[in-house]
Amino acid sequence: MRISGVSLPVLLLATAVGCRGARPSSNGSFPATRKSADVTTFFGVNVPDPYRWLEDGGSTEVQQWIDAQNAHAEGVLGGMAEGSAISKRVEALATTSPDRSSPLISGSTLFYLRETPPAPQPVLVAQAWPSGAERTVVDVNDAGGNVAITDYWPSPSGRYVAYGTAEGGSELTTIRVRDVGSATTLPDALRYAGGGTSPQALAWDADEKGVTYARYPLPSGNAAVTAFDVALYHHKLGTAAESDPVVFGQNYSKIAEYRLMTSADGRHAAALANKGDGGPAEVFIRIRDTWQRVLDAHAGVTTAAYAGDRLLVVTTDNAPRGRIVAIAPDGTVTELLKEGDTAIQFIAAIGSGFLVVGSSGPVWRVDHYDAKGEHVRQVPLPADGFHVREIASASSSDDALVAYAGWTIPTRWVRYDGRAGRLTPVFEVKPPADYSHVVATVIETTSKDGTKIPVSVVALDSIGKNGDAPTILYGYGGFQNPLAPSFIGANLAWVERGGVLAYAHVRGGNEFGERWHQDGMLTRKQHVFDDFFAAAQALVAQGWTSSARLGARGESNGGLLMGAQITQHPEMYRAVVSFVGIYDSLRHQTFPNGAFNVTEYGTTDDPEQFAALYAYSPLHRVKAGSPYPAILLETGVNDPRVAPWQSRKFAAALQAASSSDRPILLLTRTGAGHGIGAPFSQRVGNAAVALTFFAHELGLGPVR
Repeated sequence: MRISGVSLPVLLLATAVGCRGARPSSNGSFPATRKSADVTTFFGVNVPDPYRWLEDGGSTEVQQWIDAQNAHAEGVLGGMAEGSAISKRVEALATTSPDRSSPLISGSTLFYLRETPPAPQPVLVAQAWPSGAERTVVDVNDAGGNVAITDYWPSPSGRYVAYGTAEGGSELTTIRVRDVGSATTLPDALRYAGGGTSPQALAWDADEKGVTYARYPLPSGNAAVTAFDVALYHHKLGTAAESDPVVFGQNYSKIAEYRLMTSADGRHAAALANKGDGGPAEVFIRIRDTWQRVLDAHAGVTTAAYAGDRLLVVTTDNAPRGRIVAIAPDGTVTELLKEGDTAIQFIAAIGSGFLVVGSSGPVWRVDHYDAKGEHVRQVPLPADGFHVREIASASSSDDALVAYAGWTIPTRWVRYDGRAGRLTPVFEVKPPADYSHVVATVIETTSKDGTKIPVSVVALDSIGKNGDAPTILYGYGGFQNPLAPSFIGANLAWVERGGVLAYAHVRGGNEFGERWHQDGMLTRKQHVFDDFFAAAQALVAQGWTSSARLGARGESNGGLLMGAQITQHPEMYRAVVSFVGIYDSLRHQTFPNGAFNVTEYGTTDDPEQFAALYAYSPLHRVKAGSPYPAILLETGVNDPRVAPWQSRKFAAALQAASSSDRPILLLTRTGAGHGIGAPFSQRVGNAAVALTFFAHELGLGPVR
């Protein structure tokens, strides 16, 4: 679950620059919302649902309600005089030199995505590794930004590259194949190849004549695709995709998710199979034409990678920070590396050994091991304030390409010489501004149950702790996703004017390993909300800000976190921005992706889990007469991950209940989804509108 997107960037930027004269509205001027008599009974508990009717996005009444909410929100945002300067500055800061991401090495070719602001979408590039000329292989920008490359998979020699595309933020993927040398597209089109509820996955055959890939069952006639029951199919290039046979996973799980990987030569293949988003993976390897299970869910597998013909697997069984086992081609399992003092995030092959990327809270490192699991050295990257985004490497080479970034470090690529231990610069983004006066500090706070929570604070080096700095606290806390030090980029527009950015490394992620994740899931989800509140309290207690100048921001699962903060601690925050969030926790599983999230959140079918969900569900904790903070919610109608009606129902409830005169706004964007593959202008628009809202509500000063 990830950041949100918008669909009308021109309008959105216009509403953020003060083109209308409305001021923030009082409670009484919100668009009218009727209530219904809907009630659902769970284990003898009658739960009213007066805004159930807002779930029907296709009804005329709901469409009219959305239009009224958009007009209201745009009018209020348009009256915020700070918008013009912030929007221009955000766009300028976002327009960097070309950026690169997702590097992969196949054969002697390096592939990656290159984004050149303000072009709408990244393009897929190939170059001879390590120093060949760039060649654009796939460019989707002719579609005006509506089509995005969702992922790509080079063949073993680099002759071909399969790539996925999706439209309008829907994430529903079609995979095509490009001949890299001739720059021609083969006629093959693999439709319904994952995306949204279940991720994409693809593995090339060793002879490069076919692929194994994940796909939903093909819909019949004009029916919509059913976002369940993904299985693995095999496609032979040049044949009809409709006839592709199932090779694994039929009836495996309604909420199956797959990650496919192969050895560099394609002779060996493995599948990491998950049942839903929150559970551990089972490991299957392909022996001849049969997929055989080697490790079951009790192993707690999180990630894996091939090193030569061995599959190196990270298991958290009796090792919450992760240990590594090696699986031979015949399925034999041997322990390779015991649990260390960092949580393993991912691994990569290099020469005869492997690299381990690990974290301890917000501090990241990379360690080099030989084939026997003996430590060679720590890779000489920065001491702190960064994270490793990707590593492109192979067992056939002692060199690796390491991509990293940090709070004040834009994307950097370095070539790691595994024999000498040296780093050589390869590439870095050139930002249009100076970040040298921005510093990051890690503070610590104590959550309600005594757990120590780190908080990263990013601000100008000249900021004094006088309790008066407008501050935005960000959090996520779920699905094993660590909140890592990432380049603040266009958020310099906030920091350079005396604002503070804070990042709470709460439970639910895996910054400290699988136990950190499990302490923030299912019936322990309240820990996440307590951790974030403790971070907010620490920012005030340590003199960074005050409640009158404190804002909170989150997206997706982080939107659930925002909903909990709004309803559990409304007095703590002056303003909250929440994009594509989950707020009705009792009905999250009625949306297709919600079924996949049951392993993380729980289900109302279980009495204990229902009690936990009901206790924190933001929609059900809204109280009439509460003085809620200023709130900006945003959603996209094509979101496949979080139902857009989640935001509609929460906005309606808050508007009806709030006793303050602060704005409660909802923006709904057509042609947009969860934000995956959003074009450049949409991302800029999102950043501008959020910072405009915070600047207006928290009182951001002039540039320092």
